[in-house]
Amino acid sequence: MNSAQIATPKPSPIPNLSLKGRNTFGFEVCAELAYEITSAEQIPVVMQEVLRHQLPWRALGGGSNVILPKLLPGATLLMNIAGQEIISSDDSSVLIAVGGGVNWHEFVAWTLEQNLPGLENLALIPGTVGAAPIQNIGAYGVEIGDYIESVQAFDAHTQTFTTLTKEQCQFAYRDSYFKRNPHRFIVTKVTFRIPKQWKARIHYADLLKEFSGNSSPSPEEIFLAVCKIRTHKLPDPKVIGNAGSFFQNPIIPNEQFETLLHKYPELVSYPDAAGKRKLAAGWLIDQCGFKGQRMGNVGVYENQALVLVNHGNGTAQDILGLARCIQEKVHDEFGVKLEIEPNVF
Repeated sequence: MNSAQIATPKPSPIPNLSLKGRNTFGFEVCAELAYEITSAEQIPVVMQEVLRHQLPWRALGGGSNVILPKLLPGATLLMNIAGQEIISSDDSSVLIAVGGGVNWHEFVAWTLEQNLPGLENLALIPGTVGAAPIQNIGAYGVEIGDYIESVQAFDAHTQTFTTLTKEQCQFAYRDSYFKRNPHRFIVTKVTFRIPKQWKARIHYADLLKEFSGNSSPSPEEIFLAVCKIRTHKLPDPKVIGNAGSFFQNPIIPNEQFETLLHKYPELVSYPDAAGKRKLAAGWLIDQCGFKGQRMGNVGVYENQALVLVNHGNGTAQDILGLARCIQEKVHDEFGVKLEIEPNVF
């Protein structure tokens, strides 16, 4: 790890800023003090102010994987650090450095424009590059942790910048060292290593169906197919508030899987890298009758039971109440515990 601290003028705080457009659930949220962070050097100055006044604080990216309360007291750092560049290349791979505020989907599209395939299965995942390693975002058999070389972040415990290697990030399924140490790191830059040797990954059911007549699709074709599938399954947050997949796909031992499979022959699952079985959380929720159901101002999306939605005027309390109902029903029916994927502030 290395560290540096550079003095720079503090960005002016914006009092009582509405964050309704900064969280994809579309909740009415007010930030007591908001700071637009456009460079890493601004963070130490803001954090010194936070420490001096003993303010509560949090960093916020695209707001696509969060559940925010009506009031965010203290300081909210709005992460808008831009920039992406190829920093080195050799016979086997290319290194790309990307600012934490860069839109994730736009970055994936850019890699294809640069003829650097590998991330196409992760197309159309909402949010920013800075949030990607925290959740170790993944889709259709690909996890971003497999492509990360290092992560630069501000460590609130030491008040210095640090760079964590891929190994130090401790990536696991929808998990990382950052997620296990909440309220500590503010990700400012992510460096990706993209291998030059590419292979299509279309083993997930939706992609297999999409490419039933094409066993060797191009990266661009996979990108477009993923966009098509996600657009069909997931509602546009601009139309109806949501945070995408709300629950993680639970991973269970093979013995438990065999027992469930005997009782539910149609059980949807996938092999896990550790030799266990990953169940489709959406299927479990659907079997419990929640798909398309509404509870007050919130509900379960009609085309995908894994997605909880805000029909308008919903709150964090509403969505979490619905989530608890789903968790209890699924556990009663299948003996499986569903974990919430978004971060609860």
